[in-house]
Amino acid sequence: MNQRLTNAIQRLLLKRFALAAGTYALALLLLWLAFFTGHYQESVTGMAIGSALVVLSQAALFAVFSSGRNLRFSDPSLTEVQILLGLGWQTWLIAHLDEARGAFLVFYPLILLFGLFHLSRTAFVRCALLVFFSFSAITLWEGYHFQLPDPTLALLQVCVLFVVLAWLVLYARYVQMSRQRMRQRRFALQAHQDTLRGMMRQLEGLVATDELTGLFNRRHFLRLASRELNAMEADVVHGLALIDLDHFKRINDVHGHAAGDQVLQAFAGVATACLRDGDILARYGGEEFVVLLPDCDPERLTACCERLRIAFMDVELVGLEIAHLSLSAGMTLLALGDDLDDALHRADQALYRAKRDGRNRCAAAWENVDA
Repeated sequence: MNQRLTNAIQRLLLKRFALAAGTYALALLLLWLAFFTGHYQESVTGMAIGSALVVLSQAALFAVFSSGRNLRFSDPSLTEVQILLGLGWQTWLIAHLDEARGAFLVFYPLILLFGLFHLSRTAFVRCALLVFFSFSAITLWEGYHFQLPDPTLALLQVCVLFVVLAWLVLYARYVQMSRQRMRQRRFALQAHQDTLRGMMRQLEGLVATDELTGLFNRRHFLRLASRELNAMEADVVHGLALIDLDHFKRINDVHGHAAGDQVLQAFAGVATACLRDGDILARYGGEEFVVLLPDCDPERLTACCERLRIAFMDVELVGLEIAHLSLSAGMTLLALGDDLDDALHRADQALYRAKRDGRNRCAAAWENVDA
């Protein structure tokens, strides 16, 4: 589990424990009030010892939470342990109360509410049965020994407790079923969101990719190239080349469009193999391709285009006999502040010059400027 997530969960559990400890403090305050008003029959020493034991039990739980040992258990919140401990203290308190017993019965459902969202259905019913049988046993024991001041009131208290516990069990079942339905809906929603994200990625891929060659299309190339230009540094130069497959129309006319598609795919495979990671290659339109080489210089751009030209001349097409495959390339450089459209125009002029001079060659825009 991620450490940050673990720490967040642990902080939440500590806050929940602090709420329980605050409830204990309130109960102790009311207990001492009952003692001083004469409704709790116990000596001062017994009161002090009992209060100290309650504080020590909470201190022990705090040590478990603060040290992180609670994370070793299947339920890191230790909900059932805390509820059973609270029910034990409450039953001990009830056993020593007389007329004020009914007033302190409210702490039984209060303790059970602490586990409303965290206990399983079986565990919640088990704790509710423990409450009912514990209180009933105390009442029966005192009734058997004729220690009940008002047996009818004691019977009424047992009946009221039974109704409250039954209502709590039914309500807990309703809450847990509602949480389960919400969890299932959340999982279903998450699955739908994951499906939509996958479909969006596929759509983005379709929008950015040329279906025939698998390369980027013109629109996506312009987006990527603009981003590269915007991120350029002052001392960095990029290389740009427009590449046109020679006599492509004649290939389509003589051998058919399927053969032309195979030639385009062959060039895409050769060019992809010749370029490095980070170079951007795209089908610019028809039989024309464009390549952007980040952090480049004239020598490397020329060497790259020549390597592409020679590799394409050596391509052998399966099932086709097309002789003299070749390409022409127009090259230019981009520096900081250059406009992409202007650079593409320079590369296009260089490409036109390469085709005019006989095709199957690479022409550089800077050579034309120097002339």
